[in-house]
Amino acid sequence: MAKFGKWIGAGLGWVLGGGPVGAVIGLSLGWMLDNASENETEHGYVKTTVGDFAVSLLVLIAAVMKADGKVLRSELDFVKRFLVNRFGDESAQEALKMLRDILKQNIPLQDVCFQIKTHLDYSSRLELLHLLYGVATSDSRMNENEFNIISKIAYYLNISAADQASIKNMFVKSIESSYKILGIDPQASNEDIKKAYRKLAVKYHPDKVSYLGDDFKKSAEEKFRKINEAYENIKKERDIK
Repeated sequence: MAKFGKWIGAGLGWVLGGGPVGAVIGLSLGWMLDNASENETEHGYVKTTVGDFAVSLLVLIAAVMKADGKVLRSELDFVKRFLVNRFGDESAQEALKMLRDILKQNIPLQDVCFQIKTHLDYSSRLELLHLLYGVATSDSRMNENEFNIISKIAYYLNISAADQASIKNMFVKSIESSYKILGIDPQASNEDIKKAYRKLAVKYHPDKVSYLGDDFKKSAEEKFRKINEAYENIKKERDIK
């Protein structure tokens, strides 16, 4: 079984414990139910696993892909390349098989996001948002419908407007986007820029999602790198030492 399948087979916590996410995937993915281990609990709460995060990501990717009312072959190809780049060929094939089944389902987006928000910490929700923007821009085009859905997802996941703007601008190359990534005004002082950078460096540090494993941590490291790049761009523009 490929790595993605292993994530699922190793157990799902709250995803299959009831709720809209389980309903979306359970209708067509019986093999998951057979392979998933017994839910783990901690202090009365269902423990989140990497499988929960991976499945949540696929459900939200499906919602973004369906944003314009149709799913094109080219979109699937883009998502496949994105998944291969992130997780390798075998894992991408497993994920695409699951994604095709999810795309056939009706996705109650607000309910799905509420379940995810309830069980995932803020750092993990930021990582989901970062991955969604990565998928939406994987074809090098800015699709308004997709970005509107992602904005709605961010709102439902209770992600602040400032954090959403910061992540979105990680995928736009300009000095203006560098300021937006740091969440500051171009007129801000050098000291305020340094403070903003230090704050984001703590918020987005990859160790905050280390429980998701090396594959998802790589994405967090990329996000962290973009924050550093934005800071370096501003320092270069302003000649900050």
